[in-house]
Order: sequence, then C-alpha cells, then structure tokens
Amino acid sequence: MKKAIHTRSSDAAPRNICILAFDGISPFHLSAPCLVLGEGLRSQDVAPFKLQVCAWQKGPLRTSAGFHIEATAGLHALRHADVIIVPSWHQPEVTPPDVLLNALRSAHARGALIVGLCLGAFVVAAAGLLNGKTATTHWHWVAHFTRMFPALHFDPDVLYVDEGSVVTSAGTAASLDCCLHLLRRWYGAEVANRVARRLVLAPHRAGGQAQFVDQPLPVAASDERIQQLLSWVQVHLDESHSIDSLAARAAMSRRSFTRNFQRATGTSVLQWLLHQRLALAARLLEGTALSMEAVAAQTGFQSAMNLRLRFKAGYGLAPTAYRQQFQP
Repeated sequence: MKKAIHTRSSDAAPRNICILAFDGISPFHLSAPCLVLGEGLRSQDVAPFKLQVCAWQKGPLRTSAGFHIEATAGLHALRHADVIIVPSWHQPEVTPPDVLLNALRSAHARGALIVGLCLGAFVVAAAGLLNGKTATTHWHWVAHFTRMFPALHFDPDVLYVDEGSVVTSAGTAASLDCCLHLLRRWYGAEVANRVARRLVLAPHRAGGQAQFVDQPLPVAASDERIQQLLSWVQVHLDESHSIDSLAARAAMSRRSFTRNFQRATGTSVLQWLLHQRLALAARLLEGTALSMEAVAAQTGFQSAMNLRLRFKAGYGLAPTAYRQQFQP
C-alpha cells in the first residue's frame, strides 16, 4: 500500500527558519520553501516567523540557471534557527563541507527541525541525522542514496517522510508538498489549504513518487472521465461508494477503471477515497463544532467509532485530540 506521508503530531510554529543556499543551486529548489513558507503564508492570520536564506560561502552565489543570488546571512544564523531547510544539493558524490555538517548536527542536538528537500536529503544523511530513521529522496538517486547511507531505511513510494525532528522529501515538486505538510504540522490543515489555494497547488497529493517513475502519460479521454469523477465524488463523500459503482459512473469496466484511476492519481481507488474523507474530516474538526457522529456522517465514515479508528490510523491522533490542537 502506497503512502503519501508518515504522519507525526503537530508542534509549535517556529520563530526562525533558515534556508541553505550554495554555489550552483537550482533556483526552483531554493524558491519552493521561500514561496510556500514566505510569500504564501503572509496573507494568513498566523504568527509570522523570520525567514532567512543562509550560506556558508561568501559573495554572490551562482545558480544553475546562470544568474547570481546573495544570501542574507551566514551559518551563524543557524544557531538561532528553529527550522533549517536544505532545499537541494549537488550531485550525490559531492561531499558536503564539514562546517555545514557540524552546524546541522549542533542545531539538531539543541532541538532544531532539519528538513532535506530532494537531494538535500543527502546532506542531512551525511550529517548522520537519518541513521535508524526512514527517509526519501528523488527516485532517480535511490541506488546512490541506499548505497551511501545503509543505516537508514529508504521509502521509495512517498512524497515526503516526517520523522519528528527530521523531514525529507522526494524530488523537485515534492518539495512543495513537503512544505505544505510543514504548514499543516504547525498551523493545521485549514491554513495549509488556504496557502495551497492561493498558490494554485493541490493541498495534498494522494499517492507517492512511484507514480512518476517511467510512467506513460494518461490517455486523454479516460483521464478526463476520471477527473470528472473525482470532482463528483469530492462533493458526495457522505454517500457509499464502491469500485463497481464508481466504474459504472465513469462508464468503464472495473478492470479499465482501476487501471486508469491508478494511472491518473498514482494511488488505488479505495486509498484515494479514504484520503479525501480524512481530509474533509480534518477540515470539519478544525472549522466546526459538529459532533463526531455528524462528522462521520458527512464524511462517509458512517459511525463515530469508524471515524475514530480511521482518523487515528491516518493522522496519528484521535479526532478529539486533533480538534483540541488545531481548532481556533
């Protein structure tokens, strides 16, 4: 069964976030956390934090696109950071400098959250912060990652992994998914969803990066039918659905439907449906005072007991505990 996330409980929002830049960095990888955690969050009614781009190298830094950038601070800023993000890295065979690895170890030891996005996971692993933990990175570099760091467990099917004090993401666009997850962790699902809508991003993508590994593009006609079905189901989550009933609504055979659904979404029908119901339950728990029975009815879980079992398995928290943590 594919998972999109390893869920951890929420914690306090940070006051200082440092994003590490280096000579030759990809502008997209650097901009992903700046966009979600900076620009995207400014319009939300939440306590702001200080966001800095830091570097251990002096002077203007070249980017892989050919232009230069100037970091606002050096590694000394990491001493006061609550969160440190390594947004990418060079090729895996490039060894991170000791000054950087030591700074990450010191920050982690005093309780800072360390995040490795895409190939940034190589830097976090080189610092020894992933030993004995589960992690992920871009699927193209799986062989390198597992060979270089045998002390960690690699999960190839997820978009990101949250191990509490260390978070890693899969490649490129999964950095956006991971940063939205950090917002959910600090501020709850509603804030993260509002930021996602503002940036025209999916609040949470079902499935994992396995869906992007050497996969052909979906057939346009069948994909359109699947997309129409997904939109319909999202406003009828309170109803009972089965693979056969959904296949009939999409005017496909069961076999064709399940194949095209997997290809279009990267996950199974039942897993996607479960995720949508859990996401709606989280929004209702945050934004309403509905009873557990009412939340269960509106999300299609049918009973408060089933809601509690499914929600605890999916989010790591009972619905009542989730509401206490995230409801304003």
